[in-house]
Amino acid sequence: QISSIKKVLEELKLRVVEVTDDGATLDGSDVLFTGREFFVGISKWTNHRGAEMVADAFRDFAVSTVPMVGSSHLKSFCSMAGPDTVAIGSSEAAKKAMRTMEQLTDHHYDTLTVPDDPAGNCIYVRLGPKGSALLHRSPEEFPNSLQPFQKLPDLTLIPAACTEVAKLGGALSSCSLLINKKLDR
Repeated sequence: QISSIKKVLEELKLRVVEVTDDGATLDGSDVLFTGREFFVGISKWTNHRGAEMVADAFRDFAVSTVPMVGSSHLKSFCSMAGPDTVAIGSSEAAKKAMRTMEQLTDHHYDTLTVPDDPAGNCIYVRLGPKGSALLHRSPEEFPNSLQPFQKLPDLTLIPAACTEVAKLGGALSSCSLLINKKLDR
């Protein structure tokens, strides 16, 4: 599986960095890139050495660590819902993580608070110079979390069910790899 993904990334002419330190653990669900900086959740899946690997790979960006409580990944309850907007769940763990991120950054992010933590994991996509979309958990799954997303201006909202992936502990962003690159045609 890893070799298949690596092959596709190399075909897209993207730089591939491998974690070669046996002491480093790093899970993509613990890495939040805001477009300006990285926040790396320190969890049972990601350790400080793994966060150092992110910092080594992306030297042009600040990388800050956020301790996780319990068995959550950082993106279990938060993600980017716009270029400067963080969607965040309402649990105590989510609130604590958001306070930590706010203390660690020099940038101001707007926050969009949703009642259900899993709904905080959404996917923001720029569709070109004039449009953006947000994939979010479906109202059938989290009816109380739909209204906050409707307050976001100028976004095409796309509800997406994630029930089966969630049964395995995954989220919407677990099923995607977003690449910010213009393809040669």
